Amino acid sequence: MVIASKDKDVLEKGKPSASRRQSTGVSRPKPGMVDRLAGEAKGFKTTLKPFLPPELIGGSIPYIPGTENEAVWNAASQACATEKVHYVYSIDEGRVVYLACPSSAMASAPDSWCPLAAALPGNSEYWDKETVYIYEQEGLASALRWDPDTGRMQVFLGAARTLLPRIQSMDANFVTINAEVADIIAWRQRQLNTEKLSRASARLLLLVGIAVNFILMAILAFQFVLTNTVKRDLVKAKDDTARASEQLMVSAYGALQSDVIKHMVRIQELIDELRQINGTLVKYQVEKNKVKWEALVPAAYGAGVASIKGEVQPGIESDGRVRIVGTK
Repeated sequence: MVIASKDKDVLEKGKPSASRRQSTGVSRPKPGMVDRLAGEAKGFKTTLKPFLPPELIGGSIPYIPGTENEAVWNAASQACATEKVHYVYSIDEGRVVYLACPSSAMASAPDSWCPLAAALPGNSEYWDKETVYIYEQEGLASALRWDPDTGRMQVFLGAARTLLPRIQSMDANFVTINAEVADIIAWRQRQLNTEKLSRASARLLLLVGIAVNFILMAILAFQFVLTNTVKRDLVKAKDDTARASEQLMVSAYGALQSDVIKHMVRIQELIDELRQINGTLVKYQVEKNKVKWEALVPAAYGAGVASIKGEVQPGIESDGRVRIVGTK
């Protein structure tokens, strides 16, 4: 599994642990929240087959926190001359190292992963940058190494009979990746992720709408039960309504009452009686429900007559009559 050149401990370092030898892959992809929201958790592929794409490329770009996914997709799209790319990446010492291939290269292996991705920094098969990582499948071989002069990651891909002798002639340690014991690193695909998010959003909206409808139906059913089962005692309400109606009628009757007619009758009565004694009504005033009137009568009737009773004012008017003031 491991080919050693200089390092005496490389054979021991490259041996898989007993737990790895007893299982197929240390870790496997698991459905995430988006998969569950989209209803695709049951159909999620946890077992991926190792596959070496014939158009595999690799590279490294500066690491800017929060933008690594967009940056890798942009770099891979330019390198592959298409926006439809599969890619994986890891972050190491301020750089983002990635592997990518056109999505069309995955046409014959849709549910697969690239074992060479397990050799990226931070993954299960990575040791150091002085080691060359090799993977061979169906006559096609690939190698991953870091240039000792520039420190840049290099990916070699070609026929196994020509590529392996060339790689093994390098002065370095060599590790052959065993896909059976390596952690599975699933490909990323931007368009597929976007479509999955769309399906998850649509399904979430549908579920929320159904839940809201069920809640409204439960409220309506509860209200229907209350309406038909609760005993209604309307006696007090009826009494309060009748009492309020009576008070309203009394207030309306009081508002419609007016003393105008009564005072008009009184004025006419005064005028008629004053005419009989050659008197004249000169003033009739109503203020705060109190009546005050003034009349001119002959001096002989100064004390008043009939209902014309009032107080004689001092002095005599120019026509020889006196002024009397009454309050009834």
